[in-house]
Amino acid sequence: MHDLIRDITFSIAAAWLLGLVAQQFRQPVLLAYLVAGFFLGPVGAGLIESAESIAAISELGLIFLLFMIGLEIDLKKIISAGRSITLTALSQIVGGAVLGVFFFRLCGFGLGGGHWDALYLGIAGALSSTVIIVKVLYEKQELDTLTGRITLGVLVLQDLAAILFLAVQPNLENLAASVLLLSLVRVVLLVAVALVVSRFLLPVIFRRVARSPELVQVGALAWCFLIGEFGARLQLSREMGALIAGVALSTFPYALDVTAKVTSLRDFFLTLFFVGLGMQIPFPTPVLIGWALVFAAFVVVSRVATTFTPLYLMQQGLRTSIVPAINLSQVSEFSLVILALGAQAGHLGRPATTGMVALAFVLLAALSTFGMAKSDQFTRALIPWLKRRGLRDLDHRPDDIHAEGGHGDRRARILFLGFFRTASSLLEEMQRHSPDLIEVTAVVDFSPVAREGLLARKVPVIYGDISQRDTLLHAGVEQAEVLICTVPDSVLKGTNNARLVRLLRGLNPKAKIIATAEVLAQVDALLAAGADYVSVARLREADDLMAAIRAATEGLLEQKRAQLQRVLLGRLEVLD
Repeated sequence: MHDLIRDITFSIAAAWLLGLVAQQFRQPVLLAYLVAGFFLGPVGAGLIESAESIAAISELGLIFLLFMIGLEIDLKKIISAGRSITLTALSQIVGGAVLGVFFFRLCGFGLGGGHWDALYLGIAGALSSTVIIVKVLYEKQELDTLTGRITLGVLVLQDLAAILFLAVQPNLENLAASVLLLSLVRVVLLVAVALVVSRFLLPVIFRRVARSPELVQVGALAWCFLIGEFGARLQLSREMGALIAGVALSTFPYALDVTAKVTSLRDFFLTLFFVGLGMQIPFPTPVLIGWALVFAAFVVVSRVATTFTPLYLMQQGLRTSIVPAINLSQVSEFSLVILALGAQAGHLGRPATTGMVALAFVLLAALSTFGMAKSDQFTRALIPWLKRRGLRDLDHRPDDIHAEGGHGDRRARILFLGFFRTASSLLEEMQRHSPDLIEVTAVVDFSPVAREGLLARKVPVIYGDISQRDTLLHAGVEQAEVLICTVPDSVLKGTNNARLVRLLRGLNPKAKIIATAEVLAQVDALLAAGADYVSVARLREADDLMAAIRAATEGLLEQKRAQLQRVLLGRLEVLD
């Protein structure tokens, strides 16, 4: 016991020190945890050599990691995933797994007879890193963009696919229909019990202890380990039980409170799991490094084949097809979890299987972080290259107002440059109060969702990137009378409002240019760049909030809310 405490001490201290280094170089801290485990373990400095300690550290971390993953799975998002997201996810998950199984079987990895390395590698290669993707998209403020929503939708369905594999995983050695049916019954029983208890009993208990943070935290842990033990009794696994416990808990009213209470514990056990996993990485021989590079290359190529292809075939445009493929090009933490479970179950015939995936995780985590940060630049470079090789973008469709067979040489008097939520609301106001203006209005944007919605409302669309001079010339900005950009700098790609205004003013000295600013200091800069008017959305929001506060203090908030509902009644905007 004393050795275990000492080993946990070494693990946390090493993870912290290397985490500081990773943060300094803007790398995911998970890499630091793996490296810390590698240096502490038998292959490294040998400070932790006890197999029992390594196994205990890893299993504790694994159980709690899966519990937290379950807490963060949103069943509503899975149910409400759109057609393009669902089809892309099915193509990516199933296609990636099948390609992986065939590829690694051809490479000599086992598939049956007690050795299931090819299957585990196929599944591991089909999953992407939620931690890395969400972190980078959040920093880039792209979580709520079309490509961000597609990426996150695929990630959610990947989690569901991983859960289904974990249900089958204990019975890989005996895949008879009766055995699979029995496994399914056990999983259904586990899920049913967890959901029923979390729906009817847990809210009552947590309501009574809600004012005691310690009891909320302990109650969540008790729930995690009790359902984990129930899963073990059903001959599934404690890890599977912990995952279901988290999913069940995510559906009940106190989920956010529980998640907030156990976040610090999540980080602690997450650290232990990845440090424990790092201890199991074998010495990186040239052969192991070679296989890691092969696995990493397979992940990148398969992502392009299984993500870009369905999006392109569904006519989502080159940019919307490329960016999710870049976003998803890394190995998931869940992949490491699945391989760890496979090693525990004795399903892996090669000791290096887990090590090569862990090394590929490290490599792709660093490369994909850079790739996601530079995805806009990569996309702009790739699109012309792809077009020269015969791939068509949405600007070749006949409904583009300047495309062959489109609306002839019509030039709009009013041009929306970029189309996001503010533009969507403005267009609705124009349709309601000034429909004559719609007849002389067009939109320039590269969102296929916005495009379809605008065309359904008979609003002409020019497909293109407003940061590019050629797009603006193609859109006819030289002849337009009013140029409007309502997209804030935080959402614009490849440019900003000041740069765009200068470019527009150079192309059309006579047009009236209306720009938008998020920061008050930007107003003077935009006016100096050539804007005729600058809209500051926060000022309008402040006016509305001030009216709401005044209504609240005068007892008139119900009337204010009724006024809002009247405004929203029958409002059908292009973007929600």
